[in-house]
Amino acid sequence: MKIQKKQPSTMLHRSLYALLFLAFLLSLSVLLEGCTDKCEVTNEYVYYEPVYTTVAAIREGIKLTGPQPIEAVGKIYYKDHYLFLSDPGKGVHIIDNHDPANPQSKFFLTIPGTYDLAIKGNILYADSYVDLVAFNIENINNIVEVSRLEGVFQNYRVMGFYTDINCCVITDWAEKKSISVVESECASGIQPWGGIYFERGIALNSDMAATFNKAAAIAPGTGSGPGVGGSLARFTINKDHLYLLDGSDVQAIDVTTEANPVAKSRITISWDMETIFPHEDNLFIGSMSGMHILDISSPESPVKISTYEHVRVCDPVVVQDNLAYVTLRSGSECQGFTNQLEVINIENLTSPKLLKIYPMTNPHGLGIDGEMLFVCDGAAGLKVYNASDKMTIDQNLLAHYDNIQATDVIPFNNILMMIGTGGIYQYDYSNPADIKFLSLIPIENGG
Repeated sequence: MKIQKKQPSTMLHRSLYALLFLAFLLSLSVLLEGCTDKCEVTNEYVYYEPVYTTVAAIREGIKLTGPQPIEAVGKIYYKDHYLFLSDPGKGVHIIDNHDPANPQSKFFLTIPGTYDLAIKGNILYADSYVDLVAFNIENINNIVEVSRLEGVFQNYRVMGFYTDINCCVITDWAEKKSISVVESECASGIQPWGGIYFERGIALNSDMAATFNKAAAIAPGTGSGPGVGGSLARFTINKDHLYLLDGSDVQAIDVTTEANPVAKSRITISWDMETIFPHEDNLFIGSMSGMHILDISSPESPVKISTYEHVRVCDPVVVQDNLAYVTLRSGSECQGFTNQLEVINIENLTSPKLLKIYPMTNPHGLGIDGEMLFVCDGAAGLKVYNASDKMTIDQNLLAHYDNIQATDVIPFNNILMMIGTGGIYQYDYSNPADIKFLSLIPIENGG
């Protein structure tokens, strides 16, 4: 069923406009308050207004079809020889990966507004804007929705615009007009994402507008049990609970009865959380400002036991034994200037200790399997290390694929699945001295 874009009811629309207009006046007053006679530069901006779709229309948009071209890859998940690839905002590609050298695209599950996923048993959990949806994937040829937690993502917002979870969400941005904006050296009105709030929407300068990714602007960063997710995941399974990042909160969802998830609790941790990784009875939360460690020995009552702080940068984390591996990277969304791999001793969870720092180019996701460490170093490509000696990792480079913009990895059973420029790359690393390329699942637009 084609999703029809609808505007909110007149009363809701007026209320949203009123709130946004007040927010704009406040932003404008802050901008003017800090400005002096230096406010002389006038630049051309492009003005966009949010497009709303009713949650009722979104919930009618679920469907299973044949394979579709992969236009983008957000998150990747592996379960029982199948790869599940989220196409941000659109749905999930299902790839038969029994033979990693010859993967076969099987189906596309349309899920409007999906970005993250996790699997336990025969149930796939995915977000759909403000809802959590559960699908039975036991028969891969007949995937069906079995339950839905409506409005469970209570902190869903886009570019600072909150959503009415009972009515409508922002599903697109409509370009309206070009405007002239007086900028200030104080830059009080410039938001962290680079634009400004204007009228009922946002305004971007001409350079930003030329590269404005509407889909990205809408996004919120084992066995018969859980599958395997990448280091950039915002969903994770630990035993009988699914943990979700929701704005500044971590939510605990009881999935003991897999087809009937039950929201149990939420705890506020930090506004800048990006990734989540489970290890034994703990969760490791990567954020722009640090690594948070949560005790989940009481699964529905997570307790933060410590925070390892660092400068403001993007921060995924993976854990093995008593060590955490964290990549820090700079970038426009991270507002930092540090690019490095950190090895942290977490033997004492209440007091993590930095062991070693290794300079990197612009590291993103990473993975660890035994003594092999895989680092996606952005434009510098995929780097594979022997990490048996934690103090000399940089001296033990096993392989370097520098012609790929590498984003995230899943190492599992000697097969590495990596998101990179052009698609999903797979490698056989059963012999660390002779890592073999197996296949590429291409992205239609080249990544």
